[in-house]
Amino acid sequence: MTSVPVSGEDGSVGSGPVGPVADGPVGPVADGSPVPEVARAAGPRSLSRRGFLRVAGLTAAVGPASAALAACGGGSGSNTGTRAVRIGFVTPQTGSLSSYSAADIYTINAMRAGFTKGITVGGQNHPLEIVYRDSQSDPDAAAAAASDLIFKDNVDIMMVGASSDTTNPVSDQCEANQVPCVSTAAPWESWFNGRGGQLGRNFAWTFHVFWGLDDLAKVYSDMWQLETTDRKVGLLVPNDTDGDTFASTLPNVIKSLDGFTIPQAIAGRYDDHSAGLADLPVKMAAAGVDILAGVPLAEDFSAFWKASTIAPQTGGHTFAPKIVTLSRALLFPNDVLNELGTSGDGLSTEIWWSPSHPYRSSITGETPKQLANAYSNKSGQEWIQPLGFSHALFEVVNKALASVQSIDDKAAIAKAIGNVRNLNSIVGPLSFGNGSGSTNAVPANVAKTPLVGGQWRSSQSGGSTYNLYITSNRQHSDIAMTASYTPIRYATV
Repeated sequence: MTSVPVSGEDGSVGSGPVGPVADGPVGPVADGSPVPEVARAAGPRSLSRRGFLRVAGLTAAVGPASAALAACGGGSGSNTGTRAVRIGFVTPQTGSLSSYSAADIYTINAMRAGFTKGITVGGQNHPLEIVYRDSQSDPDAAAAAASDLIFKDNVDIMMVGASSDTTNPVSDQCEANQVPCVSTAAPWESWFNGRGGQLGRNFAWTFHVFWGLDDLAKVYSDMWQLETTDRKVGLLVPNDTDGDTFASTLPNVIKSLDGFTIPQAIAGRYDDHSAGLADLPVKMAAAGVDILAGVPLAEDFSAFWKASTIAPQTGGHTFAPKIVTLSRALLFPNDVLNELGTSGDGLSTEIWWSPSHPYRSSITGETPKQLANAYSNKSGQEWIQPLGFSHALFEVVNKALASVQSIDDKAAIAKAIGNVRNLNSIVGPLSFGNGSGSTNAVPANVAKTPLVGGQWRSSQSGGSTYNLYITSNRQHSDIAMTASYTPIRYATV
């Protein structure tokens, strides 16, 4: 099992954990794999809310002091005689999904530093340890990482994100082995249906925080009506877990929207990294497609987009849709910048979370803007949408543990997670069990989150820098728009 070095409090790689590792000596475990990374809170000391932000490397928030660390415990701060709460985190630090997890180690370090007083379980403070393993962006490796965290590291709770290729195998391991798990960063249908879930028969141990495809369809519809089109939608839907979910759900939802159709000639699926993608622009142009949607990998969309510019030589058509709205491929600034170069101006995507969202962390009191700025200052990188969600996983666990009497009662922990209601988190209000405003039935194990739409805009004439702006908020008007919609700016082809 490949391990990633622990990042230090200063964000450097390899500085090691704060405090001793509780379980076993430093060195290889029995099977020869490296010792897992353990991020442990240091010894007890009094820590104000401003101190939390300072020691975690965060920007000082401006909210009231009363929003400080009530959920992190109080009293003397002594952890004497109490065992540590061990949280496992599966994160794709390497491989094709690593963009999803670029902020995970930052979040782990921030929580490690912020919870130095311990985390509250039933009124008593416990030291907090966070153990993470690299899934290598592979579903089988993700399942193995979860198994190691459960059986070798003896974690009490699991966290995971980074698409259904990571969330599903980890959640399955936790469900099978009765370990509470909270996941994110995959449409809930991909997480639930992709694991054989059935409405009315809830999972006992696994929970999910994210939006659903009905929310996505509403955002798509809102964005697509900002442009005059023939409402013919072409889909890029790969043969993978997310593609399966989109293929089974999104076409019917799109067809239910006013006047939108999907020409049958271009309704086929494709394999990830398939050379057959080069043929699709010609077929879509011939079918009159003027809206492109789907869930391709970034590198596959890049190949598709480049093929569309040579279509006149291969089939007599130039494919230049008026609207391009994609999940996954257009999530991250580095993907847009590196894969698309100057041709990404005006492409659109859903926005899960941004510095403009009007929420606060229930742990630190930070706003999204403060969290994003702290991350950028610490890492030197642009904020990314999963940053808010990796933070929110700790908010859910922190809230749940406060109502549990014993850290050894895993069934009570799972029940407490499912009972989280009206948690005002940095990604918005979170409630399990009530559908959170969905028009369709939603599993009780899912806490839905707000979703808006936006566009990538080049901030320089050469297209070398991109920013993501909120251009559609009809479903959640409390999340302010940051720009007006503009048509795609095509280079001459």
